[in-house]
Amino acid sequence: MNARQAFTDTRDAGHFIAGSRVDGAGSRQPIFNPASGAASRHVVLATTDEVRRAVDSAQAAFPKWADTPPIRRARIMFKFLQLLNEHKDELAHMITAEHGKVFTDAQGEVARGIDIVEFACGIPQLLKGDYTEQVSTGIDNWTLRQPLGVVAGVTPFNFPVMVPMWMFPVAIAAGNTFVLKPSPTDPSPSLFIAELLKQAGLPDGVFNVVQGDKVAVDALLEHPDVKAISFVGSTPIANYIYETGAHHGKRVQALGGAKNHMVVMPDADIDQAVDALIGAGYGSAGERCMAISVAVLVGDVADRLMPKLIERTKTLKVLDGENLEAEMGPIVTKAAHERISGYIALGEQEGAKLLVDGRGFDGKQAGEGCGEGFWMGGTLFDHVTPEMRIYKEEIFGPVLSCVRVHDLKEAVDLINAHEFGNGVSCFTRDGNVAREFGRRIQVGMVGINVPIPVPMSWHGFGGWKRSLFGDMHAYGEEGVRFYTKQKSIMQRWPESIGKGAEFVMPTAK
Repeated sequence: MNARQAFTDTRDAGHFIAGSRVDGAGSRQPIFNPASGAASRHVVLATTDEVRRAVDSAQAAFPKWADTPPIRRARIMFKFLQLLNEHKDELAHMITAEHGKVFTDAQGEVARGIDIVEFACGIPQLLKGDYTEQVSTGIDNWTLRQPLGVVAGVTPFNFPVMVPMWMFPVAIAAGNTFVLKPSPTDPSPSLFIAELLKQAGLPDGVFNVVQGDKVAVDALLEHPDVKAISFVGSTPIANYIYETGAHHGKRVQALGGAKNHMVVMPDADIDQAVDALIGAGYGSAGERCMAISVAVLVGDVADRLMPKLIERTKTLKVLDGENLEAEMGPIVTKAAHERISGYIALGEQEGAKLLVDGRGFDGKQAGEGCGEGFWMGGTLFDHVTPEMRIYKEEIFGPVLSCVRVHDLKEAVDLINAHEFGNGVSCFTRDGNVAREFGRRIQVGMVGINVPIPVPMSWHGFGGWKRSLFGDMHAYGEEGVRFYTKQKSIMQRWPESIGKGAEFVMPTAK
């Protein structure tokens, strides 16, 4: 079976508002199958009026949903979890057909999304507040967390299932209503998810989907009933979302770009390090915010590692994503392919040593019907320096740059000087090196002999520096805090209230 056989919906992808699919009246843009290069159908981009309809639907559903006991909201999430597990491979096939990542990787994406739903099923425990008896004579004090109202999520093309699930399961379980604006590049999973939520018993209007571009995003940012917005994507857009949303009085969580490094120490297991670099550098064609795009080779480790890394890069199994032997699929769009090719040419001009050039890959090698797809092999540069744009900028493709340094201090200083601080990894057998690296590195997510340190659902995801705009990470307990507001209640009864007015600041007595 190939991707075109696995998912063949030919309907235009529209919106999901107030519990029903809506065709939409906006402009249309093609949805491409990256493996074949063919346009399979169209996505309808939302108008400002259609965004307003979705927000109005969410606003109308909010009071009753917020008043629903958390345990009843959790039961709907449990039913949704059951349906996700029943249909997880259908979602994975949609991802492969519209994004291009290999089917096994798509399955992993769906599984990580399901993890967040499992976490959200524990919302009765997660919403518990604190209680203190007798904070002062006759007075008790407690806190509780309440939902914000209508909240929105704007999500990228590279994880059309997992990233939305970083947002809406926690938000909905906490009592909010949600409007999702997914990427128009791969819109099908969002609509399928909406239908599964409805099947699980979620009331109409609690979860809505509007396809769209900047028009839809701006409409969400400017709408007074949208109380919070979550975003994952490039840093320039994250900065725009953060500043615009804050200007309109919204709570904003905007995850931006990355340039993730992997430090390989001289004592590292070379074969393990090569496997890690290949998987983390070229998995999903490098179109991950947690992809390793820079290998920092310390001391003489490069002499032992580079021959194996070159060979593995040259022999990557670049195939149609539905082929279970595939290690890497196509690039998501023609425009992305051209952008990545431009960076490879730039690296040559800047003086980096191009050891493996993925631009020459012939799509016919990937499988039947793939000749016109957006295909590229793995690309490997050596002797990259911090002044080069291929080092400084996020390429978001299957391009791995190798930088050589003398010692751990130089490696740490190099990484800490970069504007991004999303993810980082260090491969070593030395416990002291691992401890010092973890303490001193200025990056939000750190792996020790773990190349892609994406935290589990109960820990939360987020970087530092220009990789995150806002104060709270996605999902986990910080996700619960982002989608709720704390209320503190102090209480006493008439029998404990003394006579006479009090003109001084209350204190514990």
